[in-house]
Amino acid sequence: MGAGPYIGRVHSIQTSGGGVPKLAVPHATIGPLGLAGDASADDQNHGGPERAVSLWSLEVIDSLRAEGHPIAPGTAGENVTVSGLDWTVVEPRCLVSIGDEVRLEVTRPCTPCRTIAHCFVDGRFDRISHKLHAGLSRVYAAVLRGGTIRPGDVVQVSAG
Repeated sequence: MGAGPYIGRVHSIQTSGGGVPKLAVPHATIGPLGLAGDASADDQNHGGPERAVSLWSLEVIDSLRAEGHPIAPGTAGENVTVSGLDWTVVEPRCLVSIGDEVRLEVTRPCTPCRTIAHCFVDGRFDRISHKLHAGLSRVYAAVLRGGTIRPGDVVQVSAG
């Protein structure tokens, strides 16, 4: 990745009381463990300081939809859907700024699991496996500085 910054925008923000799909909310406050009001049905594999926020690309979602997959923002469990950003530059250790307050550090790609099989033709959730299809996966991030985010906020990605 070059130094950046690479710039996009928050398309949507999603939360749930546990599990998927995560549903759109008009804004969210992000703290050290993620978005207020968001929970996971599987704390063993999701959540915690290194997996506090899940981010994904609207353009990747759109390309998957064009392949026929019944997927939409939040259905695969991401908290923040970003638009207008080259998703291939979003990798571990890069820094993500959202709006004027929030600062995140990408920690790792999200490993897809069977709970999102409904989002894919023939249940092929490995379609977004980083190991099989680098550049298409959701990513986890740690919170460096919390705050409130809204759809439309500027998202900047730079090398860590």
